[in-house]
Amino acid sequence: MKRSGSRHCLHRRSRFSSRERDWLKEDVKRGCVYLYGAETATATATAPASVASTVTSSSSDLHLVLCTVETPASEICAGQGKESLYLQLHGDLVRRLDPTERPLHMVYEYLASLGFEDPVRIQEEATNPDLSCMIRFYGEKPCQMDHLDRILLSGIYNVRKGKTQLHKWAERLVVLCGTCLIVSSVKDCQTGKMHILPLVGGKVEELKRRQHSLAFSSAGAQAPTYHVCFESLAECQRWYRQASKVVSQRMSTVDLSCYSLEEVPEHLFYSQDITYLNLRHNFMQLERPGGLDCLYRFSQLKGLNLSHNKLGLFPILLCEISTLTELNLSCNGFHELPGQIGSLLNLQTLCLDGNFLTTLPEELGNLQQLSTLGLSFNNFSQIPEACVKLTMLEKLAMAGNQLEILNLGVLNRMENIKHVDFRLNNLKRTVIDNLEGNKRVTHVDLRDNQLTDLDLSSLGNLQQLHCERNQLRDLTLSGFTLRALCANSNRLTTVNVYPVPSLLTSLELSRNQLEYVPDWVCESKKIEVLDMSYNLLTEVPIRILRSLSLRKLMVGHNHVQSLPVLLEHIPLEVLDLQHNLLTRLPDTLFSKALNKLNKLEQLEELNLSGNKLKTIPTTIANCKQLHTLVAHSNNISIFPEILHLPHIQFVDLSCNDLTEILIPEALPPTLQDLDLTGNTNLVLEHKTLEIFSHITTLKIDQKPLLTADSAGASTFWSHGLAEMAGQRNKLCVSALAVDNFAEGVEAVYGMFDGDRNEELPRLLQCTMADVLLEEVQQSAIDTVFMANTFLVSHRKLGMAGQKLGSSALLCYVRHDTADPTSSFTLTVANVGTCQAVLCRNGQPLPLSRVFSLEHCPEELQRVKEQKAIVTEDNKVNGVTCCTRMLGCTYLYPWILPKPHIYSLPLTVQDELLILGNKALWERLSYLEAVTAVRHVHDPLAAAKKLCTLAQSYGCQDNVGAMVICLNVGEDGCTCEANGLNLPGPGGFASATTVKDAPKPTTPSSSSGIASEFSSEMSTSEVSSEVGSTASDEHSATGLDASLVPRPERRCSLHPMPTLGIFQRQPSCATFSSNQSDNGLDSDDDQPVEGVITNGSKVEVEVDIHCCRGKGLEASPPALEETSLIVGPEEDSGGLFFRFRRQNSVSCAALLPVSRELQKSPSASCLYGKKLSNGSVVPLEDSLNLIEVATEAPKKKTGYFCAPAQLEPEDQLVIPRDLEEEVKEQLKHPQDARGTADSEPWGETQADRSEELDTAL
Repeated sequence: MKRSGSRHCLHRRSRFSSRERDWLKEDVKRGCVYLYGAETATATATAPASVASTVTSSSSDLHLVLCTVETPASEICAGQGKESLYLQLHGDLVRRLDPTERPLHMVYEYLASLGFEDPVRIQEEATNPDLSCMIRFYGEKPCQMDHLDRILLSGIYNVRKGKTQLHKWAERLVVLCGTCLIVSSVKDCQTGKMHILPLVGGKVEELKRRQHSLAFSSAGAQAPTYHVCFESLAECQRWYRQASKVVSQRMSTVDLSCYSLEEVPEHLFYSQDITYLNLRHNFMQLERPGGLDCLYRFSQLKGLNLSHNKLGLFPILLCEISTLTELNLSCNGFHELPGQIGSLLNLQTLCLDGNFLTTLPEELGNLQQLSTLGLSFNNFSQIPEACVKLTMLEKLAMAGNQLEILNLGVLNRMENIKHVDFRLNNLKRTVIDNLEGNKRVTHVDLRDNQLTDLDLSSLGNLQQLHCERNQLRDLTLSGFTLRALCANSNRLTTVNVYPVPSLLTSLELSRNQLEYVPDWVCESKKIEVLDMSYNLLTEVPIRILRSLSLRKLMVGHNHVQSLPVLLEHIPLEVLDLQHNLLTRLPDTLFSKALNKLNKLEQLEELNLSGNKLKTIPTTIANCKQLHTLVAHSNNISIFPEILHLPHIQFVDLSCNDLTEILIPEALPPTLQDLDLTGNTNLVLEHKTLEIFSHITTLKIDQKPLLTADSAGASTFWSHGLAEMAGQRNKLCVSALAVDNFAEGVEAVYGMFDGDRNEELPRLLQCTMADVLLEEVQQSAIDTVFMANTFLVSHRKLGMAGQKLGSSALLCYVRHDTADPTSSFTLTVANVGTCQAVLCRNGQPLPLSRVFSLEHCPEELQRVKEQKAIVTEDNKVNGVTCCTRMLGCTYLYPWILPKPHIYSLPLTVQDELLILGNKALWERLSYLEAVTAVRHVHDPLAAAKKLCTLAQSYGCQDNVGAMVICLNVGEDGCTCEANGLNLPGPGGFASATTVKDAPKPTTPSSSSGIASEFSSEMSTSEVSSEVGSTASDEHSATGLDASLVPRPERRCSLHPMPTLGIFQRQPSCATFSSNQSDNGLDSDDDQPVEGVITNGSKVEVEVDIHCCRGKGLEASPPALEETSLIVGPEEDSGGLFFRFRRQNSVSCAALLPVSRELQKSPSASCLYGKKLSNGSVVPLEDSLNLIEVATEAPKKKTGYFCAPAQLEPEDQLVIPRDLEEEVKEQLKHPQDARGTADSEPWGETQADRSEELDTAL
């Protein structure tokens, strides 16, 4: 079977015969399992009851086993002649299946957990070979080379096994990896057929009898020996030096993590120097020759890591390793611990995170040396009493449990406790048994709980407190030893610390409801960092600015109106005053102090953005250390004097009122980024731009491009995309934009953010629209096709999606197929942190859901129940903060690809749609984003504005924004029922009335010229009045004044409802035309000589919509589908066209036409000369009707499909020199009727089929 570049992923579907397919369709509980690594076998005619047959693919190592969900692994092994089956998830670890496990059931359960719901679809997905990148079965255990890291040397050499001459020399692949020599055949090096020779304690010798050869032997009795012959002396010496180092080293630490081991290699037991053994992420068994029950043989072992082995039961024999000081048994599914654990008297660190423990045995209290105990992400509802008996316990971690009450009395009874971690619990309050203070606890972490009030004044020795993301209103602490306080994202109105914390260095109180800076903060003598942004401050106390220790002050996003006057020098390095109400800065803010030092001499970063400043004091030139100035979104009209500063690097003065820039003779060489966008009155001369040419990033406004007013009104939507890499070297954000999706009036937009990788966003950008198109054809339910689109895209990521992940956002604009008369429907689906916001009537309407641990409590609870480890930075297993994303399959089941889906109909009030990644929405609120671009008519300029605004707010990451301008309301409707006069029983209204009819603002064509015909529309829905209109300037006075009634015309917004009986009503007009040989229009071709002047008939074939009017004959119902004969209006005195095909016996169609043809809404482009490329050339007064006909595209059917879009000015022009000839052919309507009647209704079926096919 052909493979792609990756050896683990197949990209071609295996073939099934009709017999196997029929067998699968009979029951959704049937399916197939792809079995890798098995030997070639022929298809068995007979099989066990639950195993239907075996299909052998073209590859010798791949078999298809047809089975049911009840088929156990033992039965498949019996049919294949294998001892065991092995399961590999996400290209990672490989474990042996228990004989009772059911492979197909495991596959179905896996697909269901991803998000597939339909059993038939699950059965279909299970047969896809691409699924092997996520779940794969082996007939024999593979030994994957990519897991054997630390490769030192490798090559293909001649190898002989053994010391005797009995074995022959053969070409083999030899790898010196870590402490082992690996020998395998060149052909089977990737299939697990290899020999591993441990070298530690062994020998490496030079062979004297054979040139350039070495003998490798292992330690121990009867150890094998391999002779390797190299090609050169230099290569032989290089291998000898490297192997000698391996042989002579003494192993103290052995790392065997992620090797899919079931037992410890036997040769390790011969090394008595091993003190630390890492067996993390394996499938270690108990009762095996080298299983866990044999680990006691390591007499010097002190550290053992058995985390993520899914043991289920605690290995009791581990308690006999009395030398252990560190034991990690996290994520093994333990429900209880045995009492024998109390015999590990030397144990100092015990990690039991990620299990299902609810209690601890009393014997655990015997571990008097235990100092660190990890119980995070278990099921404890209170602090275990056994912890009180641990007299040496200093650090207790109980994050992610089910604690609701924090009992400080238990902490008081612990003699040496210092660090406690209670993150991610359900804490609502704290209690204390007595008033006795605790002098031992120094660090407390209470982040992400539900506390409303917190009083830790009894912790007299508290040094650091984390209580972010609670619901705190009041906070009371002891300040004797307090050094750091982090209480962001609460509802704090008061913070009481007594006494004044003289050791406090960092205070973070952002995103609260504080109206003033507490007095005790001003009295702190060692405070270095103060963050009080996003509060309700109205002033900055002068005592804070006088602090001689403060280095970083952040008071942005408050209500500060003025700053106090400084009199002394302060060592402030960072000053953030953004988004306040400042109108001016003190003139002496940057001037010299009384001690002749600059007041802000050490200032490095200054942020003044989002205020109402008009000028920046000229004394800012005294800040010689300043390297960053951000002052966007002000009213600054004079460029500040900063270009003389020696260290200036970044300057942002965008969105101000700058008019000119005074440039010194030489700019500072350190200047790298200058942003001057949004200054509408600023004009930079060419000389100035030359001076700025050395700047790495110069942002200025580009001159607007001259576009037609109607350019943006030609479609229902138009988009603009902007992506900025920030300070990264690569852009990890990609976008998808298809304005005309599936060749219809639909659209698809998407945003993909790979965080740190650029591969997955690009893959999704290229494939996701195609997947959506396939899924839409299979289901019309939005929740079904959107969910399947994400799940299939997740699968199609293949190998790239095993370790990498990406957030994804997809927006699909479509018509409701159930109700063709409805407007557009917007369906939005997302995973991760990309979001879409709809601007409806000027207000933001969020359409997405942020799947992260901080923003989604339901997802946090799900991840906790599945025993994921959430690190202190709120990331799943320390990898990502997202709980749903595409890719990262190795983090299953914590990370899932199932999307959030939301649908809503678009209305007239919907103005625009904004798509953005995480970096954009972290800096901009929904309302701020909508307000910023609502009145920007160019979507590209709007998208760039959002990205620039995010960067000006301090975003240094990849930022992407897409703005889609919407015009899908009734303003874009071109139906005749929408403000346009419709014909009544007596014909159309007067020419004057129609002339004054309002113009449609937005034609329903994606090209702006002609509407695209959807395959779902009947021919009656794409009607056109070609030949039924005339110009006021070129009126045909000799024609009849009455018109035939016709059906109401519909636009793409409101298509004609499908009738119960299909009526053949072609809407095409085809004229005999001269065309180029290739069938395309040619502007160089001249009209055929004699068509007009030689008196021959003008053969014009036109099909016009006919509707049943007064006195109008109707064709028999039984022939409505096939007959093209249309009866004329009996009482009409108008003239009739006669239409006949030249090359075949055709049925004639008669149509009454008025003498004075009027304007009617039409988008046939006869108002201008429509060329083959879609362009339109204005017609001249002497327009030749036949010349217009020659521009008709040649089609097999001979019909010119005129679009159904309305344009009041469009008119059919009949030049005066053609009037007589046209009237000559049309002056005998009765004869024409007779000709039509003379043709029999019962014409041959072949003729009827030809005519029907022609119109279609």
